[in-house]
Amino acid sequence: MTSIKEQAAISRLLSFLQDWDNAGKVARSHILNTFIETNQGKTAPELEQEFSQGASLFLVRLTTWLRLIYMTGSCLDKLLKSIGIFLSAVSSNRYLIEFLEVGGVLTLLEILGLEKIKEEDKKESIRLLQVIANSGRKYKELICESYGVRSIAEFLAKSKSEETQEEVQILLDSLVHGNPKYQNQVYKGLIALLPCASPKAQQLSLQTLRTAQSIVGTTHPSIVDCVLKVLRTMHLEVQYEAIELIKDLVNYDVCQALLKGLVALLIPSVKETSKLQPKILNDSAVLQLTANLPVFLQQAAAAKAIGVLARSNTSIAEEMLHLRVVHSLMAAMGNTDHSNSQRQASLTLEYFVQMFPVVEEHVRRSMGEELYELFLSNAEDLYMKIDSIQADILAANKVNVSKGEWGVRGPGAEVQWAPRLRLASPASSVIHQWRLLQQHELLPWPLW
Repeated sequence: MTSIKEQAAISRLLSFLQDWDNAGKVARSHILNTFIETNQGKTAPELEQEFSQGASLFLVRLTTWLRLIYMTGSCLDKLLKSIGIFLSAVSSNRYLIEFLEVGGVLTLLEILGLEKIKEEDKKESIRLLQVIANSGRKYKELICESYGVRSIAEFLAKSKSEETQEEVQILLDSLVHGNPKYQNQVYKGLIALLPCASPKAQQLSLQTLRTAQSIVGTTHPSIVDCVLKVLRTMHLEVQYEAIELIKDLVNYDVCQALLKGLVALLIPSVKETSKLQPKILNDSAVLQLTANLPVFLQQAAAAKAIGVLARSNTSIAEEMLHLRVVHSLMAAMGNTDHSNSQRQASLTLEYFVQMFPVVEEHVRRSMGEELYELFLSNAEDLYMKIDSIQADILAANKVNVSKGEWGVRGPGAEVQWAPRLRLASPASSVIHQWRLLQQHELLPWPLW
């Protein structure tokens, strides 16, 4: 027989459940407020004690109401927080199973795709999915089997709240760890996010991709093209993460394709640049529009990435010499439409000149005495000092450092200067310089 105390507790539980069943939206909202205030952080045994060993009876009512009203958004935030108290409680495996058995994961994922639902409610849904994913491998698999990766990735791309997006990143990071069956699915989902329009989503995806890549081990064929296209961004935080990922990717089988792609970006195709010119010419109010053209932003970022890679690994620097990176860097230095391209290319070329004696010789012959002295004095500010003819000389260079020519200059090595081109007189310096360059077959056309 139950004691009088137990009978009283059961009576209170039945009365509470009856109040819930008979309440409308406003009354239920008050009940939820009270529940959240008094039960936040409690363990499963404590919840059972609070509800006289009948906590599941209240949880089933919460999940039933969730399925009825989640499309309308009414009281959704409080309802999800209340369910979260059950799911996140210590020793809550029983509550978790009960929630999943009634289709809880599918409901949470569907909430993410509903336009009428508030961002804050969707963030609560993400937090519940985090709790489920952190409960073990089989729960991560359940989320992935419910097309969760696609729903979560699409929400990350569309979300307008950076705080919510960071919560989504935590969830995706959890799904890629300890989930061998579906880790590739998460990895591909992250790659699919790279072209999205949200800079924050791109940044977070790139960060998580670095982790996912180390877990998956093999690379997906599309990752090179996707990462290189991200370099068109005007957001420096996104560019930084892209370059960090590129630094990781050179250690995988896509290294050669990645290096070729970076060097190719230094000389944008005619198709890429010409299709943007009419927009510039038709808008006289925007005098510096070219500075923000994606193709030139990509060019500058590629020059920067090449410099980062070359400084970190001499073997990579040598491989890029074989890909004619010096020729391409000098061509980028001649791009007067985008000063940052000139600056980044000049800084990277400075490293190659300092590291490889033969590069120094080729660059000196191609640039000529006057331009090379300017380059040596301050590579970073060279773009502010050159004139249009010197820019054309850089853009039209034919430098080709043959494989086998170069040798790495060791620490403290004495610089062996190549023979310098001498100018006749200040009055004829430009024409004489041009003819000397043509004589050395560094220009494709005569002056006249």
